[in-house]
Amino acid sequence: MAYEGYECLKIELQGGVARVTIDHPPINLFDLALMGEMDRVGRELEADPVVRVMVFDSADPEFFIAHADVDLILQLPDDVPAKADTLGFFHVMVDRFRTMPKVSIGKVEGRARGGGSEFLLSLDMRFAAIGRAVFSQPEVALGILPGGGGTQRLPRLCGRARAAEIIFGCEDFDAELAERYGWVNRALPPEELGPFVDRLARRIASFPPEAIALAKQGINAAEPPVTEGLLEEAHLFNRLLATDDAKAAMKAFMEAGGQTREVELALGELDWGQAGKG
Repeated sequence: MAYEGYECLKIELQGGVARVTIDHPPINLFDLALMGEMDRVGRELEADPVVRVMVFDSADPEFFIAHADVDLILQLPDDVPAKADTLGFFHVMVDRFRTMPKVSIGKVEGRARGGGSEFLLSLDMRFAAIGRAVFSQPEVALGILPGGGGTQRLPRLCGRARAAEIIFGCEDFDAELAERYGWVNRALPPEELGPFVDRLARRIASFPPEAIALAKQGINAAEPPVTEGLLEEAHLFNRLLATDDAKAAMKAFMEAGGQTREVELALGELDWGQAGKG
């Protein structure tokens, strides 16, 4: 496959490993453009018989994926639809990386908050740079909840109590604490992160593809079914979108400079209570 026509992603293939680099200035915002390309690349990688392993990283050392586009969320309909019986676009997009018969790895430097964190949670493995990687699920502070899989995947990885701390607290987690909580596989010094992930990806890609595919199927079979939980998460997210508190909090966040590079770099220091008062 040629993997041509991408504007937010750069794709390189070598030895069965696809390196997907997110390059969507100024902050790698998970907006419609990036979502569309992430959906497309997921479909293409899944169908490519040459690819056995995919590694996702960022061209920006300060941002992996900032978070989902709050302006876009504010444009979603106010009415609360009936609970769906099929997954929506975002859930399908990220869950594809969990279910496809290939190995997916996140190599994280910079900030991965909200939907950026939830994208990473859908991958098979995550490795983070000490002193650079930052993780957070700040949605509750904005009057909503993690609607891209966070309420389902974090409890499975970290346990219920730690997931509750992450989701309710809305605080930033550094790489080492994220490792302790199970959010990431390993926290590594920045100079060791790249060589470690590259070696692991090449090693896995050297193994028989059917063994990789069926081993992943076996790992997925060990987990409780996630689809019903994702459907409930989506329904609860839609209910919160209809509330005045959510609209006010998200608008206040944008008025406070949300989604600008300066504010996003210091988002962990934002006084959410004051921002929520507009």
